[in-house]
Amino acid sequence: MIAVASEGSTSAAQTPRRYVVTLLLMLAYTLNSADRQLLAIIAQPLKLDLRLTDTQVGLLAGTAFAALYAFGSIPLARLAERCNRVNLLCTAMLLWSALTALCGAAARFGQLLVLRTGVGIAEAGCTPPAHSIISDYFAPPERATALSLYSCGISLGYILSAMLGSYLALRYGWRVACVAVGLPGVVMAAVLKLGVPEPARTAAPLPSDLRAEWQQLRLVGRSLLGRWPLANFLCGVTVAAFAAQGSWAFIPSLFNRAFGLDYARVGLVAALTGGVAVGAGLLAGGPLADYLARRDVRWYAYVPALGLLLATPLFVLAFLQDAWQRSAVLLGAAGFLQYLSFGPTVGVVQNVVEPRQRATATALIYVVLNVVALGGGALFTGWLIDRFAESHLHHLRAAASFEVLCPGGGALRPAGAALCRQTLAAASREGIIVTVLLYGWAALHYLLGAKGLRRCLRSAS
Repeated sequence: MIAVASEGSTSAAQTPRRYVVTLLLMLAYTLNSADRQLLAIIAQPLKLDLRLTDTQVGLLAGTAFAALYAFGSIPLARLAERCNRVNLLCTAMLLWSALTALCGAAARFGQLLVLRTGVGIAEAGCTPPAHSIISDYFAPPERATALSLYSCGISLGYILSAMLGSYLALRYGWRVACVAVGLPGVVMAAVLKLGVPEPARTAAPLPSDLRAEWQQLRLVGRSLLGRWPLANFLCGVTVAAFAAQGSWAFIPSLFNRAFGLDYARVGLVAALTGGVAVGAGLLAGGPLADYLARRDVRWYAYVPALGLLLATPLFVLAFLQDAWQRSAVLLGAAGFLQYLSFGPTVGVVQNVVEPRQRATATALIYVVLNVVALGGGALFTGWLIDRFAESHLHHLRAAASFEVLCPGGGALRPAGAALCRQTLAAASREGIIVTVLLYGWAALHYLLGAKGLRRCLRSAS
């Protein structure tokens, strides 16, 4: 059994092994992220094959996944507060991996919608227990760093989906990509079971009656929303996640639509910008905030705010370029700065709530993130792209709508191919640019959250 970090300090002998546990949990989160992000990577061939609109693509990439993720998060988190968290995570992983693979057998939009909803329910069993486990291994001054390491699974999963999913979609079709990305989770579930011991709890057991459960949820919700700094942190991370989910769901498609890159090259660009650069930002944000916060804890708010403020104009510039190389470089820089915010945010939350409330606090945050951000972001951007496409055709005085002239983004007749391609590319740029402007709004909330943050953290220590 691996020794568990107390709320105070941790011996040097414990350090290597607790980081091994964190790395294993990060790998689980990598596959979690890969299965979640795959639809965005294979969106273009999927759209053409099933003749979907971008609004439908947004439903599959975000809303369908988020719909029941939100409802599954709270019960699974409450279960994680009282049962074996490793077993819960392994079971959830088996389910979401199998359902992702089954997406490859879907023949219609409705079937994909149901399967993606199932993936969302199962994936709700990943991050709440993982955050709780990690927080039992690390003391408060180290948690932002450890949780940043775990959060790198977001970008590693994106790299896996982008590289493997796009290559297989190009060579063998999007259905094979679903199977290949989904099945490794079955193996990883066994590795987790063998390699991650359940840590000892750092607090007394919870009561099991429904009234006590409701009281616990109210306490955690009050901790997050009843304090000015945490309420603004929650607003900031939600708005930023909305913009991120909305834009990154269509960025791979944009490189195909605007620059004519094939799916394999699109995957490489997506892996470097949405994977490597974003991962570096995730990894850097927590340690940077932990280091600066030794002098002033308000840096837990300033680091996310500055990152988002600097990222916003870089994103806009990236989508205005006429060369994909310049666009990719600017996009990578913006992605790095954007994701500096995540580690400090979850670190502050885990430091403020009680040990037996950590999984629930994470679940409540992810409920908001998934209902608002994942559920609405991709749908919002897809809807914008469809509206901008219709507007472009209206100004050209086209006789029919975009959906009729260009079903699935492709032309019914060869003579209309250029018009469909140019219209979809322009609409995609405009829809994504409108979405990324929301990062400025998110930065404002982090700046507001700096007020009272010292008192909030002091009262929790």
